[in-house]
Amino acid sequence: MNATKGGLVIFTANSNPSSRELGKRIAERLGVELGKVQVYQEANRETRVQIQESVRGKDVFIIQTVSKDVNTTIMELLIMVYACRTSCARNIIGVIPYFPYSKQCKMRKRGSIVSKLLASMMCKAGLTHLITMDLHQKEIQGFFNIPVDNLRASPFLLQYIQEEIPDYRNAVIVAKSPSSAKRAQSFAERLRLGIAVIHGEAQDAESDLVDGRHSPPIVKNMGAIHPSLEIPLLIPKEKPPITVVGDVGGRIAIIVDDIIDDVDSFLAAAETLKERGAYKIFVMATHGILSSDAPRLIEESAIDEVVVTNTIPHEIQKLQCPKIKTVDISMILSEAIRRIHNGESMSYLFRNIGVDD
Repeated sequence: MNATKGGLVIFTANSNPSSRELGKRIAERLGVELGKVQVYQEANRETRVQIQESVRGKDVFIIQTVSKDVNTTIMELLIMVYACRTSCARNIIGVIPYFPYSKQCKMRKRGSIVSKLLASMMCKAGLTHLITMDLHQKEIQGFFNIPVDNLRASPFLLQYIQEEIPDYRNAVIVAKSPSSAKRAQSFAERLRLGIAVIHGEAQDAESDLVDGRHSPPIVKNMGAIHPSLEIPLLIPKEKPPITVVGDVGGRIAIIVDDIIDDVDSFLAAAETLKERGAYKIFVMATHGILSSDAPRLIEESAIDEVVVTNTIPHEIQKLQCPKIKTVDISMILSEAIRRIHNGESMSYLFRNIGVDD
């Protein structure tokens, strides 16, 4: 059923066929067909976009999921946005469920805030609105000078827990590090369950400092500082041995996070929880990047199931690891598109959403 007004065009900016699946699901829910566009790579690896229908005076929604080649994904999006802008589209709304480079949103020593750069590029290309989901840090919204709707996947993951984990009342929500404790607390309060937090790290037999792998070496001569200045020396951080704050013995452990990519920390957390008596271990995350050998490592690990949403295509990873399950979030994205196009309030999609969700 078509519940939208006229003047709506939906494009998928990804040249990878597997990445267009989410766009097809959204178009089906809205009762419209995907717009006609060609996105491909030239022989010299340049990206070319050819829009094959009129977008003049229309609301254009560009759905872009992140493929393995993230930089090509970004260029496809920017070129398509600019093409729509020069074709006189009324509004150009980017639907980017997983915002790339979101982990590079803080200044590191001699580094850069790449998320801010990417936000500036999107705005400069002509984006007038952004729909995304579970930003790694909510402050990324402030990098844009256009409206940003940061949707949440937690209602779908909570529903999966209640419907697909029969004995979930005997579960405990686990944060694999103190930084993800707020997310775990949010899940635990909604499910009326307990919470556990893993703190510390495995202690190595020998320090990296011993063989000089920390480069450059520690400089003892502080001659560059004026002798009259006595700046107090900050004591270096040292994580304690790994501990679990909370009882997981005889329980189902459900680890929650926003991104699962490099799975080493999840595997270490699963081993720790097994040692503490957890008899089943689930991992719930919004964005399943699952790079490199992640599927194989999950299959060989103590983790029983990894549940992610389809913000990122991962069909190949599912073939490699049957433990990976997918939750479809096209429903909330299609409703967001419908409301924006029809000029309706978005508050319904954020009902009961707290600051920490």
